[in-house]
Amino acid sequence: MTFVQDVTAVGGNLGLTALVAVIPILYFFWALAIKRMKGYIAGLTTLLIALILAVAAFGMPAQLAVMSATHGAVYGIIPIGWIIISSVFLYKLTVKTGQFDIIRNSIISITEDRRLQALLVAFSFGAFLEGAAGFGAPVAISAALLVGLGFNPLYAAGLCLIANTAPVAFGAIGAPILALEGPTGIPAIEISKMVGRQLPFLSIFIPFYLIVIMAGFKKALEVMPAILVTGITFSLTQFLSSNYLGPELPDILSALVSILVLGIFLKFWKPKTIFRFSAEKELASTLAVNEPDEDQPHTDKQILKAWSPFFILTAIISIWGIPVVKQALTGHYEGSNLFLTGLNSIGQVFTFIPNVPLLNNKVINVAGDAVPAFYKLEFLGAAGTAVLIAAIITKFIFQISWKDWLLTFAETLSELKFPIITIASVVGYAYVTNASGMSTAMGMILAKTGVLFPFFSPILGWLGVFITGSDTSSNLLFGNMQQVTANSIGMDPVLAVSANSSGGVTGKMISPQSIAVACAAVGLAGKESDLFRFTIKHSIFLVILIGIMTFLQNGVLSWMIP
Repeated sequence: MTFVQDVTAVGGNLGLTALVAVIPILYFFWALAIKRMKGYIAGLTTLLIALILAVAAFGMPAQLAVMSATHGAVYGIIPIGWIIISSVFLYKLTVKTGQFDIIRNSIISITEDRRLQALLVAFSFGAFLEGAAGFGAPVAISAALLVGLGFNPLYAAGLCLIANTAPVAFGAIGAPILALEGPTGIPAIEISKMVGRQLPFLSIFIPFYLIVIMAGFKKALEVMPAILVTGITFSLTQFLSSNYLGPELPDILSALVSILVLGIFLKFWKPKTIFRFSAEKELASTLAVNEPDEDQPHTDKQILKAWSPFFILTAIISIWGIPVVKQALTGHYEGSNLFLTGLNSIGQVFTFIPNVPLLNNKVINVAGDAVPAFYKLEFLGAAGTAVLIAAIITKFIFQISWKDWLLTFAETLSELKFPIITIASVVGYAYVTNASGMSTAMGMILAKTGVLFPFFSPILGWLGVFITGSDTSSNLLFGNMQQVTANSIGMDPVLAVSANSSGGVTGKMISPQSIAVACAAVGLAGKESDLFRFTIKHSIFLVILIGIMTFLQNGVLSWMIP
């Protein structure tokens, strides 16, 4: 039994078909923003609606629709859910052992100002984790750190989601950009150059925007020197590395440079007033962090020990992200290096890529190609496994008993059961949307906006990231469509394809997966609707900015196109 996607399935009309396809999205917006449903209920009911529409409106056989949902659900658990579980677990180990008190104190020793802490942790450190790991690790870890510092959990999660906008396009060692080269045939370096001539403007703006959201315009002006140091160093490094080195390193280099320069700058400059939240003393951390004794400064050795899990995490994730190492960890290495060959043998044992029963090559897309479908279970190569290894090493550094280590892991699993259900259901929805042709219909209707397409091009990427939760997936979903549409209206295809990725970064903060990850990290499971309401207006505002920029680059600023 095969299923041929039909973008005019409803009444033979593309417009009506796209209108029906958008129903699950509208429902999800309503469920979270207005009805304020718990995240897992909103996710499961959205998946159910998508399944019904896929069968009743798009003519997809029920068994194919259900299997496409399982395809997505498995991906929602491995690797996405696994990253959240291992990241929160690592954080909880530092809390349980009292080491987070020292981490908190070390950050306060740089600055007690909450605005500057947000720049260091949410923006710069989060960008580094995005560049090294991607998926949910940056938000999960940086948001948990902010909560431990005394930030309101909702604000910590929201600020980290918004801060994560700047680095997403170059996340996971450039995966979103590298993914575009295949379906479009455009060299990754050319796309990297164009994205590197769009996002640096956002990277300058985001630090200021973050502090305005957090403390207001006047309070943001008080720390404008630090904001400028952070934004300019990050954006300049992002531009240079993306245009002259390629898509793999912009996030990591930009984050390191901004952290280093801001840290040095804060040794010589302090704000006139120290900003703290008005109700800060009354806030009880969801993750139960004790107040450190600031009267007894910690030694460098103690600080190094407390931070060591995150240093180890950074090193291991960076190694995991090296292409040849990644190939070996997943059993796909074909070189002659003896160490990597040995690692490849181990990777093969822990890698399972079975076909999705009843679904593999049974869906024929609009181009007439059979779509392969397989469960990608790369246990050793998953970023979550890298985090778990850091947690195992941490057990010995902190001298935790195996009993306490395992109990902490069990607590983490118990706390995250509903967020994992949320993630599995919304990724399942994304896969149903893709397999049934819903996402293609929505993309094609946006592609018919003609001369206004340069403005809507980033919105297509924004929609793709909202649906899939991934800039990489959005690029794979809509990259070729962007290229074809651009050629048909006389727009430079490099600009259109790049705009898909640049616009997509603004959808990350409202993606159901990202919302669930952030809430899980700060102990707000069930409060996804509150976080969604916090981020949605910022997401829309930022994607409009990218749309205007792309429209101008297609016209008066065309000299910016490489």
